[in-house]
Amino acid sequence: MWEYQKKLQIPINIKHPDPKLAAFIISQYGGPDGELGASMRYLSQRFSMKDDMAKGLLTDIGTEELAHLEMVGTLVHQLTKNATTGEIENSPMAAYYIDRTKGVYPTSASGFPWSAASMAVKGDPIADLVEDLAAEQKARVTYDNILKMCDDPDVTQVIKFLREREVVHFQRFGECLNRIQENVGAKRVTGCGMKDC
Repeated sequence: MWEYQKKLQIPINIKHPDPKLAAFIISQYGGPDGELGASMRYLSQRFSMKDDMAKGLLTDIGTEELAHLEMVGTLVHQLTKNATTGEIENSPMAAYYIDRTKGVYPTSASGFPWSAASMAVKGDPIADLVEDLAAEQKARVTYDNILKMCDDPDVTQVIKFLREREVVHFQRFGECLNRIQENVGAKRVTGCGMKDC
């Protein structure tokens, strides 16, 4: 189905520990609009897509989101691995540290662990694609918020890349939704329902 290349989409080399920033970025690992939920959402929704192009798009974007999950996890790991206990204690990462030490765990910045309840799979192509459009915009806003909190160029380079991919995914989902709506509309004009065609 796909080939895994053992390298990140762009290199990540964080020079300065910053557990405070890691506590914000962790939300894109396991938060409600993060990469884990996105990958699971798209890879699950693809099964009910009747359109092969839509199924392929969800597969492609879902697997890319797994690559983004790896990138976000790498950011969190590199931002915390050389942080002292004192740096962690004086950051929003302190409560996380008590339970997870410096392990990368899927949670939101506010401390809620990832749950499949945060992802939507309806089984209806239009409903699912509209959800996907909203999900990409919510992820973009989260990356925008992280950029407002970050002044480390090593981190901002990665966050800007990930944010850009959210915009591209939004555009691809919009094109796919238009295609499916046009096909559904054409079938309704000819009197043919989706189950019959």
